[in-house]
Amino acid sequence: MKIALMMENSQAAKNAMVLAELEGVVKPLGHEVYNVGMNNENDHHLTYVHLGIQASLLLNANAVDFVVAGCGTGQGAMMSLNAHPGVLCGYCLEPTDAFLFNQVNNGNAIALAFAKGFGWGAELNLRYMFEKAFTSGDRGQGYPTERAEPQQKNAVILSEVKAAIAKDTLLESFKNLEQELVRQAVGSERFQSAFFANCESDELAEYVKGLI
Repeated sequence: MKIALMMENSQAAKNAMVLAELEGVVKPLGHEVYNVGMNNENDHHLTYVHLGIQASLLLNANAVDFVVAGCGTGQGAMMSLNAHPGVLCGYCLEPTDAFLFNQVNNGNAIALAFAKGFGWGAELNLRYMFEKAFTSGDRGQGYPTERAEPQQKNAVILSEVKAAIAKDTLLESFKNLEQELVRQAVGSERFQSAFFANCESDELAEYVKGLI
């Protein structure tokens, strides 16, 4: 699995610690992590709005399989990611959230709070959330087991609903945005490295190249 880590400007100083906890859990499992920023307060500037754009491009181009995003409360990141087609982002504050999102909703992104409630043991909470998100066996198996079948059906239906209500194609939706906003989101070398290394969409690749 290819996993992207992305954080907004207000929490950039915590990037190294979050990255270390994420890699400590997923690298032994053979997963690859792309740290697309921000990794310090002077790094390429990202707000939680930019995170949604980054996540959408990476996931819809199959450049990564999963996104770990975050901001101060996690709420802005969650809303920003979920605004885009092809992105199903859960909100996680504790390990049970990560486990249940993994098993019940089977989405492709999580949004974490890197300021609210981030005190003693915060790094342990992160580690345990990553363990439940990435080491809980096969995803989407349902919980509890007697609810597995309807939960699996509903997860598929939700994806279909989200795709159906998108009035434009993915590329058209990006072109409808303020292009400077998108250009800022894709402007860092780390994002470009992750995107172009694995992008499976020629259309999206050409669009991003045109911006940079």
